[in-house]
Amino acid sequence: MAKIMYFLTVFFIILHVPGIFTEQENPDACPIRKFNPLGQTCQKACTRNQECGLKRRCLCDGDCGLSCVTTTRSCPWPVNIANAKTGLVKGTRNFGDQMSVLCHPGFKMASGQETALSRCQGDRKWSVITPCDVLDPVKSCDVPHTIENGFLMENGSTFSVGTSVHYQCNLGYALEGHKVTQCMENTTWSQPAPTCRQIFCPPPPEVKHAYLLAIQKSEYAVFEEINYLCDRNLDMDGSHNVTCEANGNWSAIPICRTRCKIPAQRSRVVYKGSKRWVHEIPGTVHHLEAVTFFCLNQTCSYPATSQCFDGILSLPSCYEEPTWIQYNFFPKNIVSEITPCTEL
Repeated sequence: MAKIMYFLTVFFIILHVPGIFTEQENPDACPIRKFNPLGQTCQKACTRNQECGLKRRCLCDGDCGLSCVTTTRSCPWPVNIANAKTGLVKGTRNFGDQMSVLCHPGFKMASGQETALSRCQGDRKWSVITPCDVLDPVKSCDVPHTIENGFLMENGSTFSVGTSVHYQCNLGYALEGHKVTQCMENTTWSQPAPTCRQIFCPPPPEVKHAYLLAIQKSEYAVFEEINYLCDRNLDMDGSHNVTCEANGNWSAIPICRTRCKIPAQRSRVVYKGSKRWVHEIPGTVHHLEAVTFFCLNQTCSYPATSQCFDGILSLPSCYEEPTWIQYNFFPKNIVSEITPCTEL
């Protein structure tokens, strides 16, 4: 994998360096010879091959311009450059061939580059042999302060200038102070570390017709639970178990509801899935329980349901209470006893 990455990097450099492979073939693209080019010994200047003799050719030699060079001459190999890896682009090291220079991670050249191509010159020297030096150290802040009952949302041991970190408190604690702080140019944090304050709930409220099963305290910790119980013959609407939540409030408080009496006396009703006379139903109907009555539709009966809600069970508007005579002498003619309309 390392070799693959190396050759991909070299290929990328070649694609993005202008003028590669063109200076020698196109004399017009060759620069004018500089006087005493830095780090290079120039060969005889020329304009065409005839000026160079039999063994040399008039080719572009970098800053030396068009020069008489021996193409079979080679540059030294291998080449060791401090803190860098070198490689031959084509596998050869003759005049005009190229060597890649890749600085090791954390190093760069004096020019600021981390990669470069070096060319084999007419004087049999490589054009670039600049060592790679260590990068300028990045300014960073000390590790942010930890907080009791809280934590930093970012991990790491190095926090460079401009980096922001976020504090968060554990469940059951509220953050006081600044949630976010940033590493500034002077390598200090912009805000002091916050604190985490424990959250408490106040004493639970009283519930009418109920009593509390809990130790009486002035405050209750998050997730602490209490229980309510309704007085006898009352139904609890909601959960009897109440919890102190993370926002400092209690979960839903229950209500004690009154049970209902069935307002009919001389009829059969459907209660808890069975049809029975009212006097056969013991006690009262629980809160939210349903009772089905029967109404008259000419010669047949149809059901009409009513629900108990906090002591009130209303008779359906279509319901008519049988008379004492009907109930005692003609019970089979009572509406609840005649043929249902669904069977006709």
